[in-house]
Amino acid sequence: GRVTQLHANVGDTVEVHTPLVTFEVEGAGDPAPHGGEKHVVNEPDEERREPVLIGYGVANEDGAAVRKHRRQGSSSAVVSTPAPTGAPAPAVASGPVRTTPPVRLLAKNLGVNLANVAGTGREGTVTRADVERAATAAPTTAATGAAPRVSAPMTGPTSTSRFVGRDLAPWNGGPREERIPVKGVLKAMAESMTESMLTHPQAAVWVRVDATKTMELVAGLKKHPRLQGVRLSPLVIVALALVDAARHYPGVNSMFDAAAHEVVVKRYVNLGIAADTPKGLLVPNIKDADQLDLVGMANALSVLVEKARAGTTSLAEMTGTTLTITNVGPMGVDSAIPILPPGSGAILAIGRIAPAPWVVDGQVVVRQVAEIALTFDHRQIDGALASNVLAYVAKFLEDPATALIAG
Repeated sequence: GRVTQLHANVGDTVEVHTPLVTFEVEGAGDPAPHGGEKHVVNEPDEERREPVLIGYGVANEDGAAVRKHRRQGSSSAVVSTPAPTGAPAPAVASGPVRTTPPVRLLAKNLGVNLANVAGTGREGTVTRADVERAATAAPTTAATGAAPRVSAPMTGPTSTSRFVGRDLAPWNGGPREERIPVKGVLKAMAESMTESMLTHPQAAVWVRVDATKTMELVAGLKKHPRLQGVRLSPLVIVALALVDAARHYPGVNSMFDAAAHEVVVKRYVNLGIAADTPKGLLVPNIKDADQLDLVGMANALSVLVEKARAGTTSLAEMTGTTLTITNVGPMGVDSAIPILPPGSGAILAIGRIAPAPWVVDGQVVVRQVAEIALTFDHRQIDGALASNVLAYVAKFLEDPATALIAG
């Protein structure tokens, strides 16, 4: 919103419940899907400065731009959902679409126009299953005569038309140059990364690791009857490995306090995890991750990522990170050297885990190999400590079962 009038001056004494400020706000666009149902919407001040990583943010993109995009509609082709033979097809809503924020997000990611999806839920609510069926149905040309939509090329899981939390104009037919205001998430990211590079002397170490046993352990645990429903992945093992490394080498879990001329060593781990969302990469953290076992870490990661993608991450979950993991493997790359987030001692990057030749007992065999890298604050962490931490993580991934039992 925009401040239009202040009702008090600096130093004034005001009564309780007295109005202090008047805002002019824009209409919210889509109505709530159901009466009485509440959803948390974070619209932080664009001047708020919270530590973020490159491509990561703590705030939502400009809400007005999102609402404007929704009002203008989408050029997506109509998607029809076939009804079972002999059963009446659910009616497509003519007014505002009834659905929930996670389903809207799913529809956006799958390129489904919710206005053309028949809802099978209560009172015509569009469900996740409705969107998934619509995504797999054959698209048809819109009744207005619009040309069918042509899918944009994809590199990894994110469309190349997505940039700094917004959709860019199409290459063909768009302006020769497109200017994006530096505010909100983008402004916070730019300021934070500039601060990090100017005030944090950074260095990095990296190593290739045989993660075959990690992959085998994850595959085996997924089949265990007591772990059905637990979302296990190699990232869970990586998270446990980094937290365990911090226990053995507490210096890596530290912060350089320049103002106080002190180094703060933290004996708790608030583990930040990069989560890919339509608004960009957010990095919420798991509080006291050092207190979690394998199942606890898996559940915490699932909740963290789901909330980030649904846009319900709280400010408290975005602050206080001590160590961070960024997983660039899903993008199809081997590794990365990430920029250190201000206030943290180190950030670990892991690339894709893929078959590669590896020497075992003098023989060249095919193993599941990954590359991990650690960027660290060189003011208090030297190369020896960083190397020991990375070697510990690598050893953990090479034999996670033994490491978990020993831990």
